[in-house]
Amino acid sequence: METTGTNQPILTPCEAADFALTLHDAPDAYVGRQPVPVLAHPSGASLRERRETFREVYAAIVARIGEPTLYGGSADGPNVRWRDARRTVLLAGMLQGATLSVHGTDALETEEHRTFEWGGAWSADESHDFELLPYTWQLDRSGPGERPVAPRTGGRMASCLEHFQIALELLLDAWIEQLPVQVGDDWAGFCVTSAADRGRQLQISYAIQDGLQLSVDDRDGEDSPERAQLMRSRGWHFRDRGWWQTEFQEPERPEAAEVARLAVAELRARGTKEPKELRARDVSCKDRGELWLPGLGIRH
Repeated sequence: METTGTNQPILTPCEAADFALTLHDAPDAYVGRQPVPVLAHPSGASLRERRETFREVYAAIVARIGEPTLYGGSADGPNVRWRDARRTVLLAGMLQGATLSVHGTDALETEEHRTFEWGGAWSADESHDFELLPYTWQLDRSGPGERPVAPRTGGRMASCLEHFQIALELLLDAWIEQLPVQVGDDWAGFCVTSAADRGRQLQISYAIQDGLQLSVDDRDGEDSPERAQLMRSRGWHFRDRGWWQTEFQEPERPEAAEVARLAVAELRARGTKEPKELRARDVSCKDRGELWLPGLGIRH
């Protein structure tokens, strides 16, 4: 199939891998051209169906040109990069499918940094734009290529707890669809702390084998039927060694939304009023590499 800038779909993983190799090794003729579709999802495809279809294309490309420099994804879909100081090959997913493109690294990253710096809501009354960020998470495992040397953007900050809830939901949606393909069985997670409730941790993690998990340290709470009824009314499932936990073994978008809702409800119940009181700590993907969450809406 012709792949020279026609913007026509490349229908097989093998063809996508061939084109990725061309972009990777001889990018000059393709920089600045429109992304080329390499995958089309059926209308109404579920999160899980998109994940498995993308897996075939991703695996074929990795087999041809090696592991990426930066793993990652946006609210739209995966965002995977083979990067050096001169060019960045970008495999980008979306609800409709996935595309391949190559960009001058400086131009691409300058435009993305501008999006992070100047977008967003300055108050709770304005519309957030977490769903429009170029990526909500990135993972650098010191793979092939060159990592960015300039300081990274501080990310998009939430202007209210409602916006933080939306940002968290979008991040968890992204993880459920994207992490299993890019990092296999590895877990990813972080904890949230609040200046309004110092010393307490709210822990969030996801792995394809363990599912989506949320827990809160409640060892200083009463171990009584009344306390248990209160916590279950908020949405918690069970208590284990002083930690209340909620788990979804095979999560999709509704479960991601429930975890985000429950996390914010618990933070509110314990005194948090604004996102600026919050910090994400212990951000990690199986303690290997640097995991960065610029779309989470709070500092880390």
